[in-house]
Amino acid sequence: MTALALILLVVGIVLLLLGVFVAAAKFLLWVGIVIIVIAIIAWLLRFIRRQV
Repeated sequence: MTALALILLVVGIVLLLLGVFVAAAKFLLWVGIVIIVIAIIAWLLRFIRRQV
């Protein structure tokens, strides 16, 4: 019974950590998308200013 409880504890901790890492990865994905959009806007503004 103790081995089963230990296995369930380890599995629970692993699943908890995976949930945290997946949430962090989703957050970092959105941060990356925002940074890419800002970089594209900055490049467009620089390109437009060179044309004028």
